[in-house]
Amino acid sequence: MAGGRSADRPLPCPRRATRAAGHDDHGAADMPLRRLPMTACLLALAACWSGAAHALTTCSATMTHLTFGPVDPLGGLVDTTATINYQCTYSSGLLGNLYGVYARLCMSIGTGAQGSGVQPRQMISGSGDAMMFQIYRDATRTQVWGSVDTPGTPPLQRDLQFTILGVGTTQTGTATVYGRVPAGQTGLGVGAYSNSFSGIHTRLSFRYNEALLSLGTFPTDCGNANNGSFAFTASASVAPACTVSATTQDFGAVSGLLRAAQDATSTVSLRCTYRAPWQVGLGLGQNAAGTARRMTGPGGLIDYELYRDLGRTQRWGTTLNVDTVTGTGTGATQSLTVYGRVPAQTPRTAGTYTDTIVVTVTY
Repeated sequence: MAGGRSADRPLPCPRRATRAAGHDDHGAADMPLRRLPMTACLLALAACWSGAAHALTTCSATMTHLTFGPVDPLGGLVDTTATINYQCTYSSGLLGNLYGVYARLCMSIGTGAQGSGVQPRQMISGSGDAMMFQIYRDATRTQVWGSVDTPGTPPLQRDLQFTILGVGTTQTGTATVYGRVPAGQTGLGVGAYSNSFSGIHTRLSFRYNEALLSLGTFPTDCGNANNGSFAFTASASVAPACTVSATTQDFGAVSGLLRAAQDATSTVSLRCTYRAPWQVGLGLGQNAAGTARRMTGPGGLIDYELYRDLGRTQRWGTTLNVDTVTGTGTGATQSLTVYGRVPAQTPRTAGTYTDTIVVTVTY
């Protein structure tokens, strides 16, 4: 679209006077014609042509989508980039080739349709969760990309120049858009996030100066006109994820006679993405006989069992939706108690008895 224009005003064109040699209407003697110096003629002619250039400079821009891909709320930051392609075309009559054009473009990015501010910007999921992110003008991601309407967060500015004989040509350029999703957003839920930057949420503003023989300068600013847009979408996704750890279940010192049951507890800790359903299963161990867990030591094997409840009636296994513990992630650490029991059984030789259990989280 056309932007603001400033150019030299045309000067009046001199008209050439003629008279016949050897003739005077008033009987006066013949007089020689006076000639203007060549330099003055050229300047006068150029001044005449300036008014006939009828130049027009149009500019436009497009942008690729800002795609972050998978984001792990329990992990680190995620960076990505996009590209803006911009161009200006100089159109004029033949005399326009005597002029150069100096175009200054500003590309503004607002809050987006799903945003509520620029610092920070946000993407929204189908569940209404907000993911904070930011758009920057520099690779170090310190200069927030803003708008001509927000002096504290300016837009990206670029210049394009046309020299003489540039009528009908197009000048192009590219700029990198730098995006970042910061770490520490542990409350992000599972889902697809996006923010649409279209319509009023992006704006191309530009102004240009036309200068005879390209003896000019760029405008001091881009103005704030809406000369076009460069729609794009910022997007990211959050997939279910979990981390897990467990403490040792220590039954302590037990009489070798094993005449009474011995109980103990331990803890499984997991941290899963918000809204991610999970199930925790406990394996049979390394010495099991069928479904019976056993510890091994100097005197052979000692039977024991692990349960999901304090009453030790609900065995803890690995069959999903049957003998596992289920829940939903909160983004924070969740702790589960493992209830263990060594039942009364025949005496064993004194010593240390152990087993290893694999904890499995399905999400």
